[in-house]
Amino acid sequence: MNLIEELEKLEALHRNGALSDAEFREAKHALLTQHQGFAQSPSRGMASSDDELWGVLLHLSQFGGYLIPLGGWIIPIVLWLIKRNDSPVIDRHGRIVINWILTEIIYGIIFALLSIFVIGIPLLIILGILAFVYPIIGAVKASGGKTWDYPGNIHFL
Repeated sequence: MNLIEELEKLEALHRNGALSDAEFREAKHALLTQHQGFAQSPSRGMASSDDELWGVLLHLSQFGGYLIPLGGWIIPIVLWLIKRNDSPVIDRHGRIVINWILTEIIYGIIFALLSIFVIGIPLLIILGILAFVYPIIGAVKASGGKTWDYPGNIHFL
């Protein structure tokens, strides 16, 4: 299969929803790199150490809210906006984190409203635990060169 056919196949998968935007960009980049004769990184498709570091920072930056009010939302967004064009891997981690922040806000509003009926109180507690645990798991996965989509995450980006 030549390069054009492979790119058309990727485009069809992307149009049909089998590949997300980030996955499509990553696969396209890998395909173009491979066909241009450049050697891929030694990890063969995994993130470079710089990508891993930025992935870890993006996930852990959510804890910035413990130091600066709203920092847990603002810091990851700013980091992602600055670094998203540097690598598809960094972009993917950033999208996961931004999607979680937006999801967390929506869930928080819904659960706060449900607190009137008492059911929202345990749900808010669970959300608080997940807001602490998910970034840690995401950072550990990022340090290993993998991406991890937070369960329950609504995909906005």
